[in-house]
Amino acid sequence: MNRLISIELQKIWKNKASRVLTLTYFILLSFIALIASIKFDIGPLKFHFAEMGIFNFPYIWHFNTYIAAWLKFFLAIVIVSMMANEYSYGTLKQNLIDGLSKKEFILSKFLTVVLFALCSTIFIFVMTLILGFSFSSYKELDVVFMDLDYLLAFFVKLTGFFSFCLFLGILVKRSAFALGFLMVWSIFEGIVKGILVFKIFPDSNTGNYITQFLPLEAMSNLIIEPFSRLSIVKSIGTQMGVENTKDYGVHYLSILIVLVWTFLFIYFSYKLLKNRDL
Repeated sequence: MNRLISIELQKIWKNKASRVLTLTYFILLSFIALIASIKFDIGPLKFHFAEMGIFNFPYIWHFNTYIAAWLKFFLAIVIVSMMANEYSYGTLKQNLIDGLSKKEFILSKFLTVVLFALCSTIFIFVMTLILGFSFSSYKELDVVFMDLDYLLAFFVKLTGFFSFCLFLGILVKRSAFALGFLMVWSIFEGIVKGILVFKIFPDSNTGNYITQFLPLEAMSNLIIEPFSRLSIVKSIGTQMGVENTKDYGVHYLSILIVLVWTFLFIYFSYKLLKNRDL
């Protein structure tokens, strides 16, 4: 297993574009800390993001994982390019000639996907603890570790998304087309959800129930937006007569759905590679 991961990491590190994108991703993750320094002082309008409670435990776990999840597209490019380069540079054929089986090849890619997701999760865990203990008003241990399930959701979300990117890289063979297919699929899911929710089932929750089984929608449902949880946003909504009934929790059905899709992406990646004439 270590040998397989080592092979993939060497390929990524020796590719300048992949190396730059990977480093950029983790640098941008650290920039979440800069939100704490943002202040607005425009006449009567004065507020400091850190004083709004976004870095309070346990809310910070929700906020940081949600923001960090948006940056996953940098590593998505690396994952897609990692697969496309195998075809462009002929390293896939060479690996197979050198004795690597197709099953081991897919396993090496999947282990790399899991490693990226795990490193991202550990990075967010450490940074959240640092920011939380620096700015949070609540530092009791039971409060600090209350919402750690957002980290689990973050890890599963990244693993599922990167597995989807890996599958597209094998399916299309070209990174630009694979990323284009990803965007088209995202739009397709949005259209399907719009039709089901607003046209076919406008008076029930049936549309949302059906679309939760779509891959990208399931990943999105793992960590929903945290901003309306803020007390200042809630108070504004109350003044405007808007009732907030949103469920912000991490649901294990969504985790299960994403895990099933992850398995299917890797399984079909292997089937594609196994049946393809290289």
